[in-house]
Amino acid sequence: MSPVSTKVTIERVLAHLEALVAFDTQNPPRDFDAQSPMFAYLAESLGEAFSVDVTDHGKGRVTFHARRGMPKVLFNVHLDTVPVLDGAARPPLELIVEDGRAYGRGACDIKGAAACLLALAETTDAPMALLFTTDEEGAEGCCVAEFLASGAAAAYSQVVVAEPTECVAQFRHRGYLSARGRFVGVGGHSSEPRALDDNAIHRLVRWSASAIELARSMAAERRRSCFNIGTAGGGVKSNVIADHADIFWSARLAPGDSNDDFLATLSELDGGEHAEWITSFSGPPLPTAGHDDAAARQFAALNELPTGDGLDFWTEASLFAAAGLPALVLGPGNIEQAHVVDEWVALEQLERACERYGAVVNGDV
Repeated sequence: MSPVSTKVTIERVLAHLEALVAFDTQNPPRDFDAQSPMFAYLAESLGEAFSVDVTDHGKGRVTFHARRGMPKVLFNVHLDTVPVLDGAARPPLELIVEDGRAYGRGACDIKGAAACLLALAETTDAPMALLFTTDEEGAEGCCVAEFLASGAAAAYSQVVVAEPTECVAQFRHRGYLSARGRFVGVGGHSSEPRALDDNAIHRLVRWSASAIELARSMAAERRRSCFNIGTAGGGVKSNVIADHADIFWSARLAPGDSNDDFLATLSELDGGEHAEWITSFSGPPLPTAGHDDAAARQFAALNELPTGDGLDFWTEASLFAAAGLPALVLGPGNIEQAHVVDEWVALEQLERACERYGAVVNGDV
């Protein structure tokens, strides 16, 4: 079979998507492991020409790395989904096709892209590499980090992360940083004047006001930090000086910014000396501090991929880029169709993704 001899059909894509949607990969609870039937399905679909390495990191975090030949491009796809929501008009773990749309949990984010790649692998014998993971949507993700640490990524010079971009190559997106903090105070009776300074909630409030002003100043510089305090609370009652106060916040930093630098700056704000921080998640922006997107843009130009102006959501492309491996984001669908009650992707988008992925695969020589 020559690399360009056979066109991917939407029927074949939908057959794969039907199978993938039926596998329950909700995260949480991430209730599966390397022995789950989905991985056997992936291996069978790809066939014996692919060498496959499956690594189980525990807690439902599985990496499936498949490779045929000596490709330089790695396609990265996460197969976990957000949980099913109440009120769906269609069964979320069944593929329903109607009015030019394919409905099902993960159809857009991002099992639709996985189905395209599986169908493409069947219709060309060109070199090809796929990295499927299962921990992108929830806490304690490690698959991409462990893959990078293993040294396996050294075989590649470009990564395509298949998140929904309406099949336009994207090189820039905001990061995602989430942290929990506990402010410590000195408890006592509220009649003591020292309550103004020693109250943990007062310290939290002073710090919060400073953090919000910092975020406003960054927004004025068009850096769009999108700082948000999600939860805050503490203390015992109104006549007791609070000896503790907890806060849970997140920030989405602009391309080129550093999560570590931002967290260090926040720690030095008024009241920050009384807090201890635990980072819940740190996904750097794309590109992150100290890196650029020149190589990824050159790759897109060589493959005649249309390009976009950047994304507002975070992707694992930044993890590859931060490790020095050029990465871009390219996949079917729009992020507005992801994580909704009745998730869907347009059939036209699936067909377009097959064409663009095929151009990349068949040009990977």
